[in-house]
Amino acid sequence: MLKKLHGTLHFSIRQFNGTTLVSEQSFRNNAAQTVDGSWQLKTTATAMPGAIDVQAVCRLEQGTAAQSAIAVSLEFGKWSTHNYVMVPASVYNGNRYRVIGNGYNPSYPEDMYYNPKVPLTISNNPRLSTEINGPSLISLQTGNAATPAICFFSPSEKKGFILLTTQQTRLGNSGLIIEESSGSDSCVMGITAPAVRKLAAGFGDFHPSGDHAPDWKAGDEVTMHFRIYVFEADGIPAVLSRFIQVRGEPGGPGQPRNILPMSKLLQCASDICRNNFIAVKAGAYYKPENNEDFQLGWVSGMINTYPMLALNDTLERQRVAAELDFVVNTLQGKSGYFYGGITAGGQLHSEKIHPSFPVAQAMVRKNGDVLFWLMKHLLLLKAQGYGASIRPEWEQAARRLATAFAATWKKYGEFGQYIAPETGEIAVFNSTAGAIVPAGLVMASRYFHVREWTKIAADASAFYYLRDVERQGLTGGDCGDISQDANSESAFGFLESLMAMYHYSGQQRWLTMAETQAALCATWVLSYDPVFPSGSAVDQLQCHMAGAVWASIQNKHAAPGICTSSGDALFKLFRATGNKRYADLLRDIQHAHAEAVNMPGHLTTHHLIGSSMERIQPSDAEGKESVGNFINTRNSWTETAGMLMALEIPGIYVNTDKEEVYVFDHVTARILSKDKSAITLAVTNQTPYDAAVSLMAETNRQASVPLAYTAFLKWLHIKVDAGKTVEVRIPRD
Repeated sequence: MLKKLHGTLHFSIRQFNGTTLVSEQSFRNNAAQTVDGSWQLKTTATAMPGAIDVQAVCRLEQGTAAQSAIAVSLEFGKWSTHNYVMVPASVYNGNRYRVIGNGYNPSYPEDMYYNPKVPLTISNNPRLSTEINGPSLISLQTGNAATPAICFFSPSEKKGFILLTTQQTRLGNSGLIIEESSGSDSCVMGITAPAVRKLAAGFGDFHPSGDHAPDWKAGDEVTMHFRIYVFEADGIPAVLSRFIQVRGEPGGPGQPRNILPMSKLLQCASDICRNNFIAVKAGAYYKPENNEDFQLGWVSGMINTYPMLALNDTLERQRVAAELDFVVNTLQGKSGYFYGGITAGGQLHSEKIHPSFPVAQAMVRKNGDVLFWLMKHLLLLKAQGYGASIRPEWEQAARRLATAFAATWKKYGEFGQYIAPETGEIAVFNSTAGAIVPAGLVMASRYFHVREWTKIAADASAFYYLRDVERQGLTGGDCGDISQDANSESAFGFLESLMAMYHYSGQQRWLTMAETQAALCATWVLSYDPVFPSGSAVDQLQCHMAGAVWASIQNKHAAPGICTSSGDALFKLFRATGNKRYADLLRDIQHAHAEAVNMPGHLTTHHLIGSSMERIQPSDAEGKESVGNFINTRNSWTETAGMLMALEIPGIYVNTDKEEVYVFDHVTARILSKDKSAITLAVTNQTPYDAAVSLMAETNRQASVPLAYTAFLKWLHIKVDAGKTVEVRIPRD
């Protein structure tokens, strides 16, 4: 199998002095001899369709061995730096990009401003070299990856490769190594037990790892388990598509727990949001952060209004209207673009400013959020029967913003990363910061009957897919605290856009792209339940964290949810394709979110009941002491994401023609009986909280029609008290 990629595999014993490699002895005929020890190796290889599964037991038969680790090395000849290399949530396209700064959220150099030719630029992350004959090494531990895996695509060989392993052996987290030769004509990829890195990657920097190889005595052994896939591939999308199929192997997928019904989550989080409505000098709004300043889009400003509007409560509807008034009357610049935020005292924010260019700037991502969510607010008000309450100013603001995006596209052929709200000029080019813009544009196109915007949305979607997904295997740059690093938020935002294009056009090509994009999204989501350090907060609560969503290659942590979205695009993709992998991914995300919510007897933030925060930390990027420990604070965006999931994802989905039931909520459901006219379900709630479970049932014909953005308003809600089972009769028509 490896010969197809000019590869070989060997095992070795590596001896260290601290984190410095002192010597390496390879196994020959399943034996190795170090200075003071004799080793034996026993391997069991099992052929699988397109893969080889390997169990390797390495044992010190005689003697002793100080500071020693076991290494599995796969060496590939005829290597090319054009190969796409990916480690889920950590490395994309080898991270072979221009690097700036040495720490969190580095300032941009002057040459990145008003420069259409600016190269993709990232923070100081693990990466392969952009230079021939330079050092080219990535050294990680399994805790750095959403899935313990190394993947690559070889354009010259038209083949893909995936190496999967488990998080740990008895020695702790394993290491993941990628090292190119000095001439970049060969590459070694491998696993070590345990991880022994000289440096550990932080948030845009590196620090001494503190790793330590163990001492061995006669009789000590370690078992390593890994799986190798080699397959035909005509491009990066083929590798991503194979990855989403196998990401749960060999360690096994997560086992989500039912602990917090989505209705209870919505009640608790909306109570927090309700109590965070303030009136200050700048205006009246729900606080998007812990201070009183307002930040638009991204971390929930004018996004947390949507679930509050969906509550259909008179007071909250008035408050939402007050916030929309504040946003459109205070934050929109002359060009139609919005400023990214304002202090409570009324001082507008300028983002990523440079002394040489004092013109105020704003994130393109935030403006994309404004257009998308403002359109969703308008649609929701109409669906609720409150269309008459829509202010002309809101529609005018949305129309001006869509017009601004259209003008930017026609002038530059991209949306850029940062924009000048007064002039409409792109201040910083490149990245996928405009990932969600096509979704907002096509929605605005249909709402305002401007056909040109649909074409621009289609052109922009095709552009991002070709340039970023198909050619680079990444999306990035839409967070305000990173450079143009690959990140999860742009991945999910672009999936939203592709599904919006499918929704309004019905064209299969968008669905095909969306499946690839969903596979890219899956690379950012924990595929298994990590083992956290004994005594850590996550360990003590016995949390099952499969489904936590990693932030970016700079911000090396996972979070409870998608910033800031319900992920309902995955549900829509599941409906359109029937592929359960998308439903499983979304279910895992929702359940991991619930694991992070602060509830009685399940304290995470040690803050308000129903609060949550953005740190689920499997890596040691913030120090070994941070692994598995929550931060005792709260983040509005995670609470907003939870509310959105509770609203926009059905608790139970039933296809009555297929007689299939899928459960997203924290209940179980099974078919009790069925006849020609109906299906009867038994729904059981084993959590300590009463639940009102939303249920969506449809036929194949209904499932073939794209789901309306406000479809959740019509879903049935089933009351299931804590510890009880109820029967539900679902008509087939």
